Amino acid sequence: MKHPLKTLLASLFLGLSALTLQAQPAPRILVVDMAELYDGHYKTEEQNAKLQADEQRAQVDLERLNTDGNRLVSEYTELVEQSRNPALSNDAKTKMEQDAQAKLEQIQAKQNEVQNFRANIQRSLQTRIQTFRDLMLEEISKTATEVAKQKGATLLVDKSGPSLIGISSFIYVDDAYDITAEVMGIINRDRPATSPASATSAAPAASGDTPEVRFPGAK
Repeated sequence: MKHPLKTLLASLFLGLSALTLQAQPAPRILVVDMAELYDGHYKTEEQNAKLQADEQRAQVDLERLNTDGNRLVSEYTELVEQSRNPALSNDAKTKMEQDAQAKLEQIQAKQNEVQNFRANIQRSLQTRIQTFRDLMLEEISKTATEVAKQKGATLLVDKSGPSLIGISSFIYVDDAYDITAEVMGIINRDRPATSPASATSAAPAASGDTPEVRFPGAK
């Protein structure tokens, strides 16, 4: 014999489930390349130009410190050689040795200054890169989200990052679902007429290791 109450509850549950499924919109997935947007943003190009200029100024200061250090080494070497002169009196020899020891301490202090200067510059640049990166990704994400919503998307996925095995998370994506180019046009609408990109294309690239604000995994 069936239980009318159980049958009624089961029917009610199925009915509610059907209504819930009908109320949910059909999924529409769009993709975007956050790395490409980040690297192609004019603000990123401007930041890279600032970092390059600051690094070049730091390099000049570092070379000055190294020059001072080399001068101290030369003075120390000269004092050591003079202290070995057999014609010197004991007092003069002792004085030379004391001066050489003092110069050696100056050399060690200069070495520490160079190391601290280099470490501080690297730490400062990395902090600026990380702070800028976080702010820009948040800004770009908001713009990409707005575009995706306007297109009726229920899910927006970043296709730039690799999977756990080191390959793209997306084996194939139809271009019709990729809104990267559209978002790129929006975020660069306010690009200044004289941007680092145009200056870079007109001038040769600077040599040396210049830190760039690049998104991990960017091509």
